[in-house]
Amino acid sequence: GRDPGRLQGHGFVQGPALCLTIRMKTLQPRPVDAGGTPSMPPRDVGVIDGDLVSLLAARHQVSARRLVEPGPGPADLEQLMAAAVTAPDHGQLTPWHFVLIPASQRLPLGKAFVSALIERDPGATQAQIRAAAEKAERAPCLLLAVLHGEDLARDVSGIPTQERLISLGCAIQNVLLAATSLGYSSGLASGRSLNAPAMRSLFALQPHEQAICFIAIGTESQFKPPRQRPVPKAVLRVLGD
Repeated sequence: GRDPGRLQGHGFVQGPALCLTIRMKTLQPRPVDAGGTPSMPPRDVGVIDGDLVSLLAARHQVSARRLVEPGPGPADLEQLMAAAVTAPDHGQLTPWHFVLIPASQRLPLGKAFVSALIERDPGATQAQIRAAAEKAERAPCLLLAVLHGEDLARDVSGIPTQERLISLGCAIQNVLLAATSLGYSSGLASGRSLNAPAMRSLFALQPHEQAICFIAIGTESQFKPPRQRPVPKAVLRVLGD
């Protein structure tokens, strides 16, 4: 079970640095129906003797609707946050935080999704409203990534918002990789609802804070082959060529 009280808002637990030299472990198939039909074949995840490339290759996007229990427990969440705080951070501002949405707050989150939908589409159908509310129930572990932008009234750091966003992006990737190393699947979700007044109110966001994306973590209920990634050399250019 989770211990959300320790990880809500800004009061994160910072455990020891996550070790990236864990041994490869095999995830066994988990049944998802009454007949015990396995949902996914065994697959290897993790790092071998510090081989970070293996861990990177194992991570892939999984939709929140395909993530089920078990999800990360309190000790796992501490490791995820320990991984997050190793992100590059110009000026040591820690210009971001994560918010854990526990089971007790899924209903308010669903209402915020519905409010955001109706605000942008007053004619939304009942089916669309139900679908919006259902988004809050997906994935056993759901985090919101929040960026601290420049506070024009008080910030004298001189570090622009885009550099802060890069730091958050690195922290998010660290969380995804740490989740993969622990044997979980994960995915990101965003959308127009993140900036809706109801969502900002629910998460008590300050004027200089911006919700960037949700991070869903759990166990893959139905395995799908990961998408084909770009050829590495296609994303590297050489100045002067």
